[in-house]
Amino acid sequence: MNARTPVILVHGGAGVGMMTAAQASCLREALAQGYAELRRGAPAIRGVETAIRVLEGSGLFNAGVGSVLQLDGGRRMDASLMDGRDLRAGAVAAVEGIRYPITAARHVMDETDHVLLAGKPATRFARYCRIERQAPPTAAARKAALADARTLAFASKSWSLLQKMPRAGRLQAACETVGAVALDQAGNSAAGASTGGAGLMLPGRVGDTPQIGSGVYADNEAGAVSMTGRGEGIIRVAVAKEIVDRMEAGATPNRALQCVLRKLADRIHGTAGALVLAPNGRFAIGHTTPRMAAGHWTGNGRPIVADRFR
Repeated sequence: MNARTPVILVHGGAGVGMMTAAQASCLREALAQGYAELRRGAPAIRGVETAIRVLEGSGLFNAGVGSVLQLDGGRRMDASLMDGRDLRAGAVAAVEGIRYPITAARHVMDETDHVLLAGKPATRFARYCRIERQAPPTAAARKAALADARTLAFASKSWSLLQKMPRAGRLQAACETVGAVALDQAGNSAAGASTGGAGLMLPGRVGDTPQIGSGVYADNEAGAVSMTGRGEGIIRVAVAKEIVDRMEAGATPNRALQCVLRKLADRIHGTAGALVLAPNGRFAIGHTTPRMAAGHWTGNGRPIVADRFR
C-alpha cells in the first residue's frame, strides 16, 4: 500500500475577534509539530494530540492554561479525541488543575474501558496519569473576571441565576476553543478538541467539546470533524456526526459542512465553525461567525493560517 500525503488542520475558535499575531504564530507551530509527527509515520491520533497540546500550553486560547473562569471562580476544562481506525474515543469534562486536558482524554481512550470521565474523578485520573499540572486561578484573576462578567449582558440569565446560589463567583469571556483533525500516511483519520468552556457558564455546564458526535467525530470510512462555536446548538444538532454522515453518503467536505451549518442556523439560530477532512485528503474550513482562527498544512511551503474562511 502506497503511503498517503498526510494532512492536518487546526483551529483556535470561532467568534467575532480578530486573530492576533501571537495566535497566528501559535497555530502555525501547532500545525508544524503535529505534521512532524505524521511525517515520521505516527498515527493521526498522535498528530492531533500533539497539535492541540501546543495550543493548550500557549495560554493564548480558551483551552488548557488559557481557559476562562466559570461563574464560581473555578477553571474547569473539557477535551476529547477520536480515532477513525476503530472508532475508539476518550474524553474528559470539568477537569481541573492540569495543563493538557487533551492528553487526559487520550489516557481515558487508551487505559480505560470508558469514553468520558467527568468532574473530580476525572481530575484524580489525570493526576494519576501524571499529566503536568497548572496552578489554580489567583485572587487577582478572579477579581478581574468578575469585573468582565458584569459587562456581559448577553448572559444575564446565567449571571442572575448564580447570584441566587451560594458562593457566586467570577468569569472571563472567551470563545477560543481549540481543535484539530488529521489524516496519516496509512489513511487513518482522527479528530480532537479542547476548551475551557463558554463565557459566563454556570458550574456544571458541559458543552459540545467532550461529547462524541457533537464536538468531534472521526471514521476512516467517512471523515473527521472538529467543531467550535456555541456548544448548546452544536449538541442539539449533533453537528460533527451529521457532517460525517453526509460525507459517507457522498457529499464533499464543503457541501456537507455548508448544509449542516445552514441547518444549525435555520433551525435553532446556532453559530459554529468546523474543520472537516475526508478520507481522500480533501478538506473544508467554514464558519457562520464573523471569524474563525484556523489553518491547514500538507507539508509543502509554509502552514496556511487565517481567521476568515468562506
